[in-house]
Amino acid sequence: MTHDGHTIESAEGSVRITGEALAGLVVAAAEQVGGAKVRRPRRDLNVVVKDGRAHVKLTLAARFGAVLPALGEAVQRAVASAVGDATGLEVVGVDVAIEELDR
Repeated sequence: MTHDGHTIESAEGSVRITGEALAGLVVAAAEQVGGAKVRRPRRDLNVVVKDGRAHVKLTLAARFGAVLPALGEAVQRAVASAVGDATGLEVVGVDVAIEELDR
């Protein structure tokens, strides 16, 4: 588990976004996609931030009957949008692994 934080510097001061806050943002965005649930976010979620860029890896449980490729792509879009919009980071990748089906 890696949850890198991010600091935004400006003339007025700085804003620090902790790794845990970024992880929470990722979980909330992923779980807004119908049929997706983040598995063990403390173990199966990585947010790496370097040079203003973020790369996210997460593991999902999918609702039985969901179209898995479409679900994964929807989660990728939702997470990239949420992280980029909320932090100003360039999201260079969202890797999704679907490892479980929920009924």
